[in-house]
Amino acid sequence: MSLKFASAAALALALMASTAMAQSPKDTLTIDLPNDAATLDPHLQWDTDSYTIYRNIFDNLITRDTSGQIVPQIAASWKYLDEKTLEFQIRDDVSFQDGSKLTADDVAFSINRIIDPALKSPQLSQFDQIIKAEATSPTTVKMTTKSPYPALLAQLVKLSIVPKVYVEKVGNQEFNLKPMGSGPYKVAQWQKGVQTELEANDHYWRAKPPFAHVVFRAVPDVSTRLADLKTGKADLVRDLPADQAIDLKSDANSQVLSVPTERVGYIYINAQAGATKDVRVRQAIAYAIDKQGLIDALLQGFGSQVNVLGAAPIFGYTDKVEGYGFDPDKARALIKEAGAEGAKVEFLTSPSYDRAMVEAIQQMLNDVGLDTTITSLDQATFLKRRQGDPANAGSIALGKWSCACQDADGVIFPLFRTGSSWAKYSNLEFDKLVDDARGTLNNDQRMQDYQKAYEILKDDVPGLGLYQVQAVYGAAKNLKWQPSPNEAMFVMDMSWQQ
Repeated sequence: MSLKFASAAALALALMASTAMAQSPKDTLTIDLPNDAATLDPHLQWDTDSYTIYRNIFDNLITRDTSGQIVPQIAASWKYLDEKTLEFQIRDDVSFQDGSKLTADDVAFSINRIIDPALKSPQLSQFDQIIKAEATSPTTVKMTTKSPYPALLAQLVKLSIVPKVYVEKVGNQEFNLKPMGSGPYKVAQWQKGVQTELEANDHYWRAKPPFAHVVFRAVPDVSTRLADLKTGKADLVRDLPADQAIDLKSDANSQVLSVPTERVGYIYINAQAGATKDVRVRQAIAYAIDKQGLIDALLQGFGSQVNVLGAAPIFGYTDKVEGYGFDPDKARALIKEAGAEGAKVEFLTSPSYDRAMVEAIQQMLNDVGLDTTITSLDQATFLKRRQGDPANAGSIALGKWSCACQDADGVIFPLFRTGSSWAKYSNLEFDKLVDDARGTLNNDQRMQDYQKAYEILKDDVPGLGLYQVQAVYGAAKNLKWQPSPNEAMFVMDMSWQQ
């Protein structure tokens, strides 16, 4: 063989090897999120970044399929014994990641844990109609509610099952640091504020996980998330602003994935402290915000205006409540009437929220006579303040709320019902309406109650619906995944395209 031929053959072999390596799928999926998880305990915070990660560690009692239908997961089936008693049959072929068997005791423990006031779960208001759960056999759980609760199954799609023996052994604090579930991935390492590394649970009961490793990284800066995607440092990025998404469409190695959701962009307004305690100031804020202007300039088609804090996929949503039009002159008059010219307004935010949107709203409020300052916090601190006492909860904050239950009971009840950790507002007439709506199986009556409740919120303005959110993701061109309206980033639903 001549030297020339040998060199050519070697080069050809090298090229074939490099091509094979390029075509072979990576065994690690890297996902950039705006924030680190605030918690990995699924019964504590339910912010999007935390849920995105821990939902892959745990299985839920029931879940929704890609079409939005409620389907079995740990519960194989269920039936009502009467209007206040629901019985679940639990799968007998599921094990936790340490090999211990998942039984009805774990399911009952999980339900009773999340409704225990001592846990202080921010999710409590969405489960507090449940009185108790008890295991009546190794594969049967009986759940009792205070009254007929029409949104029960819709709420239970979020209930993760935790291992009773392990949680009781290590305690709540250690469980948060070293969580263990029955899901497709288990925690390999959690570097707080940096990233969470997961590894496949090779004994997962449903199917083999599609990737050997998954890394969720906290990348607050959106331009960095975008650069990571374009350079291949990340395979999937969450929460792209509209302008960045439009630019990404021209990138040959990337794709934009989006879907309308039940999530609503809104402004929380503190009705119990500071200048916004005056309803005239809250109404002025509503008149000062140019919703359509924000949607046109900043969302660029990835959203649609709403008049209430709700959207079409949500049961109880109504389009019959008239919203606030953009009227800065009316806003100035109300602020003057309230003696609030130059009043200090603290605007809480975090990297989860579009900075351009926050600054645009700040300018609109300052233009009508308020003195609005932005306080930017990490997500965990932001949530702690928002859920804390009114005096420390800020005057306003941008939010993007979803209950993943498609029911107003999971939206306006936790956000505004007296006593909720989210509510900085109290109206007994509103409370009665949402209490009544969650206590009857009559859907017509529920719709009437919710319309009246929305009318009260419109007048009192403890919050202001802005737009229905579209979830927007950037993904590597060869990642196969169809986002869902409930925004669940289930890694089990993802794969590399052949």
